[in-house]
Amino acid sequence: MAIIGLCVLWGLASSEWDAQVVDEDRDALGREPLDSDRAGDAPRAAHLQWRLILAVAVGGALGTAAREALTLLAPPIGGIPWITVVVNVVGAFALGVLLETLALRGPDEGRRRTWRLFAGTGVLGGFTTYSALSTDTVLLLGTSPAWGALYALGTVLIGFGAGAAGIAAAATVGRARA
Repeated sequence: MAIIGLCVLWGLASSEWDAQVVDEDRDALGREPLDSDRAGDAPRAAHLQWRLILAVAVGGALGTAAREALTLLAPPIGGIPWITVVVNVVGAFALGVLLETLALRGPDEGRRRTWRLFAGTGVLGGFTTYSALSTDTVLLLGTSPAWGALYALGTVLIGFGAGAAGIAAAATVGRARA
């Protein structure tokens, strides 16, 4: 919770700070610097909007909690943490569906951007776990190199296929609705 509070405060502070362009920062013609976050009435970058930072943080907490609950409910079988594979494959499929669905509905702005950041970066980013995959792989490589290699390579390849299948499924549904 403290991290969320700091993100909100940082977002608020940076929005006030970045909105101020001091005269000495302007060029000889009075223009703002080229690396300014705001060009006229252009929207602020997503990483500077506190509500989007909060959406990612809340989504990440929900996704991580769901993954942890599944991990506790399904311990490793035969020394192999299969739930990590399931979580990553399901997450890759869901991310493919989400991103393709949002892309078919229009540009990445407004509610679509908020949903992408909340559900994609936050929930599914917290739900999937490539850090656990790498840790599990190292542990498996220590006890059974063949299983460790198969586990790592299989998870990545199946995850890639699941992501592609999610994109294809969403595209098919999108075409049927059009």
